[in-house]
Amino acid sequence: MALTKEKIISDVYDQVGLGKKQSRAAVESLIETIKATLEKDEDVLISGFGKLIVKHKGSRRGRNPQTAEDLQLRARNVIVFKTSGVLRNKLNQA
Repeated sequence: MALTKEKIISDVYDQVGLGKKQSRAAVESLIETIKATLEKDEDVLISGFGKLIVKHKGSRRGRNPQTAEDLQLRARNVIVFKTSGVLRNKLNQA
């Protein structure tokens, strides 16, 4: 099951004691702050969780698998997530 924004809002509502509208506003504000930071090509570090990193990929040669036609893929930015050591250790405890 995927963790949705609505589930996060419900958890904030249940655990923090804010009203439903306040919980929604807090989650929306957090997401907007993260997006704005990434748009400025800055990394987002959440201690104990991980780091969102903006990586720049240059243009490269590609191939359409259906037609085998060669094409040029444009340069683009991608977001990479690296887990923190704390989270990695928790996930690997058996």
